[in-house]
Amino acid sequence: MLATYSHALSLFSDPAHLPLLNQLHRGLEKEGLRCSPQGVISQKAHPQCAGSALTHPFITTDYSEALLEFITPVFTSAHEAMAHLDIAHRFAYQQMDNELIWPSSMPCILQGEMSVPIAQYGSSNLGQLKHVYRHGLWHRYGRMMQTIAGIHYNFSLPQALWPLLQQQDPRGAEFSPQSYVSARYFGLIRNFRRYSWLLMYLFGASPAVCASFLQGRDHKLERMHEHTLYAPYATSLRMSDLGYQNNAQSELMVCHNTLERYVHTLGNAVTKPVAAYEAIGVQDEQGHYKQLNTNLLQIENEYYSDIRPKRIARSGEKPLQALDKYGVEYIEVRCTDVNPFMPLGIDVPQMMFMDVFLTWCLLQDSPEIDEDEYWRIKRNQHKTVMEGRRPGLQLEQGDAGISLQQWGLQVLDEMAALAELMDNANGTTFHRDALNQQRLKLADSRLTPSARVLRELQEKGLEFAQLTLQQAEQHRKTLAEPLGRDVLQHWQQLAAQSLQEQRDLEDSDTLPFGDYLQAYLHR
Repeated sequence: MLATYSHALSLFSDPAHLPLLNQLHRGLEKEGLRCSPQGVISQKAHPQCAGSALTHPFITTDYSEALLEFITPVFTSAHEAMAHLDIAHRFAYQQMDNELIWPSSMPCILQGEMSVPIAQYGSSNLGQLKHVYRHGLWHRYGRMMQTIAGIHYNFSLPQALWPLLQQQDPRGAEFSPQSYVSARYFGLIRNFRRYSWLLMYLFGASPAVCASFLQGRDHKLERMHEHTLYAPYATSLRMSDLGYQNNAQSELMVCHNTLERYVHTLGNAVTKPVAAYEAIGVQDEQGHYKQLNTNLLQIENEYYSDIRPKRIARSGEKPLQALDKYGVEYIEVRCTDVNPFMPLGIDVPQMMFMDVFLTWCLLQDSPEIDEDEYWRIKRNQHKTVMEGRRPGLQLEQGDAGISLQQWGLQVLDEMAALAELMDNANGTTFHRDALNQQRLKLADSRLTPSARVLRELQEKGLEFAQLTLQQAEQHRKTLAEPLGRDVLQHWQQLAAQSLQEQRDLEDSDTLPFGDYLQAYLHR
């Protein structure tokens, strides 16, 4: 057994160690569709003045050409991360031609499958690889799914904390420093999976969707007004099988018990052929690529998970190879909805809560997950995203049932001592305040963002698209304040530099794309 939670907390009673809790690392990746003033998905290319989506470090696109993605550097301050995200949004708005950034995880008005433009990254081999991968997602899952937006929260502990945790751990001597870090991050991941239902209840903000998103698809949602579909107690339809669904992946069990098992099980999925994908084929009759390959996963990133272990790959390495070789560097939380009532989709108190929650997940004991618990976790997540606000909803805690509210309050109680230590390290009350905000939501589900979405739809008599468009217009006004001259000039230089880097990549390619793809797949 790794060191107990109370034992780990005692480490920070030493004034020399407490400041390490003020050095947590976090970064954000926030997505948002570009849409017309009428709330219809944009058909325009990524704004060139914003830079190259292939090479810009902070502004890119995700699956669709219309799906902006804003990336922050790693910060030891949540406030600084938010400030960077704010500047990126302001700069993007200055480059956009009378368009809006859709402030919800579920998409704006879609006009059929082919109204979703697939992201373009230029003519370089790398750019073509990214484009073909997205073509594969289209042929496998349809284009509609590529319009869903979210926020990814990247998190890691300061390097100086690891040796202290390992020295304190009764089993620490059994590990090398690198393998110890990976083992503890996988412990975090397992606990996260056990308790991520709490995040979906507290921060889920997608209980409704425009009917255009589900056109022609089976669903069990109720209708509100003419063009809005919803589930009355849902928290996050984005995280349900209406969102990132993948029938071929439904039985895929990626093991998070050890780094070795994770690499093995996910690696198998990247190399396992699937008959349905072989039927699609890799190229059409004209030689145009339809997907990268016919395996269960084209690449590792196709595996849809609410959390991932991550390592920045070196040149020529795939993500799994880098993880296997160098261990886990940070974790990426992927279950966060865009809150439509916030200009940036997230705020500092939510980030403070995430920091406490993730650190608690890491410091807690984290047994391996067997198959029974794996499916119990899945059921708890499904119940929460579809009916998390249903009064008296029972989740499965081991072999017993427990109400979501009772279990959630138990978790917050266990996090309280850590939140106090983090506040002591920062000289604030921010973390305890963030915890208390969440207690209120557990006491009254009407305070959750998902409840607010449904309440405003009903009270204002608006369609989902109308309400969200109103929020988008308000947020654009909030983000309309011009950037300072020096800041604007810096971001203009970043954009120009990224466009030049894309041109340089395109000019330096010598391999035909087919050869490049084969070399990439067989690394």
